[in-house]
Amino acid sequence: MKLTIEKLIYGGDGLARVPAAGDERRGKTVFISGVLPGEVVEARAVEERKGYTRAELVEVITPSPERVAPACPHYARCGGCHYQHLSYPAQLEAKKQILRETILRGARVELPEITVHSAEPWAFRNRTRMKIATGAEFAIGYHGRGSHELEPVEECPISSPLINRALALLWRMKAELADCEPLREVQFFANQDDTQLRIEFYIHHATRAAELKPLTETIRERMPEVIGIAVFATGGAGEDADDTSLESTRLLARAGKPFIDGADALPYKVGKFTYQVSAGAFFQTNRHLTGKLVELVTGGREGQTALDLYAGGGLFTLPLAAAFEKVTAVEVAPVSYHDLVRNVPRHGVRTVESTTEDFLASARAGWDLIVADPPRAGLGERTARLLAARKAQQIMLVSCDPATLSRDLPALVAAGYRVEAAHIVDLFPQTYHMESVLQLVRVAGAK
Repeated sequence: MKLTIEKLIYGGDGLARVPAAGDERRGKTVFISGVLPGEVVEARAVEERKGYTRAELVEVITPSPERVAPACPHYARCGGCHYQHLSYPAQLEAKKQILRETILRGARVELPEITVHSAEPWAFRNRTRMKIATGAEFAIGYHGRGSHELEPVEECPISSPLINRALALLWRMKAELADCEPLREVQFFANQDDTQLRIEFYIHHATRAAELKPLTETIRERMPEVIGIAVFATGGAGEDADDTSLESTRLLARAGKPFIDGADALPYKVGKFTYQVSAGAFFQTNRHLTGKLVELVTGGREGQTALDLYAGGGLFTLPLAAAFEKVTAVEVAPVSYHDLVRNVPRHGVRTVESTTEDFLASARAGWDLIVADPPRAGLGERTARLLAARKAQQIMLVSCDPATLSRDLPALVAAGYRVEAAHIVDLFPQTYHMESVLQLVRVAGAK
């Protein structure tokens, strides 16, 4: 079928409609990947649903002037990137349009002018996670587009140079890794100036950790920039996990604690603050724009009290502590909470290990400023209502998913908040993912 692409939608697909003069599906919405707004394409239907059709691209008949040649040879097959065929300025415009339309449709809120902050769109990732296949078909790479087949990748152009050097080392060690059957995944995490690296291996059974010790030692010998290697179990502990005499259970505790070879944390500097990031803890993935994100959320804000929800290891807590007399930081993930306690100042900061919902439900204090940076699932309806009930004068709401953001906003707007400023920090170039920052101000006289 011949289609004209109307726009890009969140998730990376283009949206079109079956022409009115077409078949019985005329007017039906069609989702298709690999296309751009304004293009005329030939497509083939691959899935029919009641409300839409999913199609695959056969041919671009009339290409968009913003279409470019993808920089990565794996792009057509790899599922990691979605926008490499779109010029970078047009990627930013598409994300603005998607954020604005998603919030307007879902929350019925008209955003003010959206300011976009961007940096180098290649080699930006400080954290990269890949699948590993051992044995005769050894490979390291990503899932293929729309499948669970492994696409072997020896160089990833969106990952930092140091990560690519480490990836190349693992490929050179193919013989050793191919025989290491427990391996399932690997994650690389580089520091802010790409001079130090931590590697995390993921295996299925805790009792197999001992088998990786010679491997981790060899990697650190061959690449001095690797300051630490952690081994995590992602599955069961094995039949003999209760035998504490086994070396494997000494190396990797059943409680999910990793075996660590070398440093247990990677120091990461953002602005004037240095964070210790433990193995398994979350940290932002863009080495060029994390500082801009912190500046947008915390810069120029000061007062008596501030609350940092979903605080992680304290990315926003530390600058807030330098500007507010008292700061409360809330985090539920044990590894991140450990980092939070280790990173924040001893005076002026209260740390709470709790879910945000439970904390807000029992909190009695009020705050001048609340920062909330929830995971992709968003705040959730009850947490959004509890947050609004705190009646802070200002809320800085950070989101990595416009769909869940659009579900969270109505409760805040209904409670008397308006969106004063809207930003996109493009932490994820070449993909449909986006990080947004909304400044919400409580309207005078709101109940």
